[in-house]
Amino acid sequence: MTQRLHLVFGGELVDPSRNVFKDVEDLHIVGIFPNYQAAYDAWKSEAQRTVDNAHMRYYIAHLHRLRDEENAATATEELG
Repeated sequence: MTQRLHLVFGGELVDPSRNVFKDVEDLHIVGIFPNYQAAYDAWKSEAQRTVDNAHMRYYIAHLHRLRDEENAATATEELG
């Protein structure tokens, strides 16, 4: 069974019209979630919590898309 992990993170942007973080050292890592629905729920909670700050943005990163499922897994990946 393939795992579809999702990372939820956010932070303050330099300009609300661009996706450039003001300080990457100060990113808020909400967590890694086992499915999109759980990640969406976490994202929505953080986005609503910071709705009054136009410079704050939260994102869902699809970690499973960073891996090429067509290629054989490395020995390290096989351990997981």
